[in-house]
Amino acid sequence: TSEQIEHLHRRFKQLSRDQLTIRKENFDSIPDLEFNPIRGKIVHAFFDKRPIEMDMDEEQLDRFRKKKLKFLFHMYDSDHDGKITLQEYRNVVEELLSGNPHLEKESARSIADGAMMEAASICVGQMGPDQVYEGITFEDFLKMWQGIDIETKMHVRFLNMETIAHCY
Repeated sequence: TSEQIEHLHRRFKQLSRDQLTIRKENFDSIPDLEFNPIRGKIVHAFFDKRPIEMDMDEEQLDRFRKKKLKFLFHMYDSDHDGKITLQEYRNVVEELLSGNPHLEKESARSIADGAMMEAASICVGQMGPDQVYEGITFEDFLKMWQGIDIETKMHVRFLNMETIAHCY
C-alpha cells in the first residue's frame, strides 16, 4: 500500500542518513546490533547479492528457506568443510555469550556440548559408547530446523519508527 511504501521510505532515509544508498557503516547506528557479537556476519548478510524472487510458489519458498538455512549454517561452519564441529559450535556459543559477565567460559562450553549431544540424538539417534559424532552436516541442520519458522526467528529490528516524523 502507499502507507507501507511511505513507511519503508522513512526507514530507508533514517538508516541511510538521507543518502541515496545504505552502506555498511550505516548499520553502526542500529542499537540492537551495537553489542551483538556476530554483528559483522549479520551486516554482511544484508549485502548479500543473491536475487530475491517475488510471488514464489511452495517449491520456490522451500528453496528460499534452504538458502537462508545454508547462510546460517555457514555462519557456524567457519572452515567451510560442510560440517559444524564441536569446536566450531563452541566458538560461536562462546562468542554469543561473551557479553554476559555472569557466565564463565566453561559454562558456555557446557552449553555447546549439550547442544551438540542433542543434535547427535536428533540426527543419528542412539549412539554406541565408541561412536563419535563428527559434526552437523547441512542435512542434519535441515532436520534440526524442520518445523521452526525461520522467517520470524531471523530478523533484526532496525529503528524505532514511532520517533520518526513523516517525510514528504
